[in-house]
Amino acid sequence: MPPEQVPTTRPATSRGDRPAPGGKPKRLLLLIPTTTYRTEDFVEAARRLEVDLVIASERPNVMASEFPDHLLSLPFNDPDAAARQVEVLARTRPIHAVVPVDDTTTVVGAAIAERLGLPSANSVAAVSATRNKLRMREILARAGVPGPDHVAFSVTDDSRAAARRVPYPCVLKPLVLSASRGVIRADDEGEFIAAFRRIAAILADPEVQALGEGADRILVERFIPGAEVALEGLLNHGELNTLALFDKPDPLDGPFFEETIYVTPSRLPAETQRAIQVCAARAATALGLQDGPVHAEVRLDAEGPWMLEIAARSIGGLCSRTLRFGTGLTLEEIILRHALGLPIESLEREGRAAGVMMIPIPKGGILEGVEGLAEARAVPLIEDVTISAHKGEEIVPLPEGHRYLGFIFSRADTPAETEAALRQAHACLRFVIR
Repeated sequence: MPPEQVPTTRPATSRGDRPAPGGKPKRLLLLIPTTTYRTEDFVEAARRLEVDLVIASERPNVMASEFPDHLLSLPFNDPDAAARQVEVLARTRPIHAVVPVDDTTTVVGAAIAERLGLPSANSVAAVSATRNKLRMREILARAGVPGPDHVAFSVTDDSRAAARRVPYPCVLKPLVLSASRGVIRADDEGEFIAAFRRIAAILADPEVQALGEGADRILVERFIPGAEVALEGLLNHGELNTLALFDKPDPLDGPFFEETIYVTPSRLPAETQRAIQVCAARAATALGLQDGPVHAEVRLDAEGPWMLEIAARSIGGLCSRTLRFGTGLTLEEIILRHALGLPIESLEREGRAAGVMMIPIPKGGILEGVEGLAEARAVPLIEDVTISAHKGEEIVPLPEGHRYLGFIFSRADTPAETEAALRQAHACLRFVIR
């Protein structure tokens, strides 16, 4: 598809406003894992839409007995069983949309939507491919979507023999984890062996093993130098609408790949941005994704964009708070309106630049306190500083860890001002870690 045919905005969803039978509020099922950052923002968006909200988690909620029709526990690691359970509920309380809010719920969300026959649901096969990095890489390669050369190994393979089979520099990564967990660059055989064994130890964790297929394999990709960007999009009947393109101004060259600053709008040339959009649209089509939010990670070098990964969900952490659309809609409201078939006035992002810093972890240990919060919040152009880690919590840096210390948010007239404010606020913070 040529660049001029890739839309970046759409005034409204084309699925139409589908009221619930009898004029009653539509019933929305949110799939919210207990480890997600996203609960508050999605629940608040549902409240503003005045839907009949049902929340499902993988662990029983202490209030479930008081609200049995609104709080469910579902086996997220068994999509078929979860879909059957929801199907029973839907016989008496019809579900009009199901929205997974994080990586661990995308496949089960597709299974439920497929079982209930919800309109424009992504297939389980398509979403499952996004959750397995090797399968995704193979599908994209067959479709001709630019991506790094790759090979996969079992954790039981001889790491020394494997180290002799790959070109350098390369990047080793688990097939099924996210948030850069277990992603390590190796520049020679010694670094490869150390990285291989380190990732194997991460994959041996019982919680990781519970993720199922792919939890015992390691993907090795050619390292692509250059800038990295993130594209936030919304698919509507297979058509990709670009909601935002984020620059990542800090270099992501390894050995670990801790993401820090996201800033939008992108400062890349318009032609480069169009090429990124085309790459993301081709990837979604190749995987069979048709509907709902997507989040893509793309590398850029002299040859153009290279697709690293694309996920069938929205941006992670609290990063969505940087985005506002139309007359002030949040990203979560856009996603819920689209899923429910409610009208969306505009997918045009607000005019001001916005950015977020995912606060990097300086070292591992027990968090005893955070100093300098008042000073950081007082920095001009800073909207908020949110510390998501709790006092007494064990802080684990990458590549073993997958949580952030917190988030800093800024809004300004230009991307450069936004980035500068984020860095200034971060410089005010001091984390006391024992």
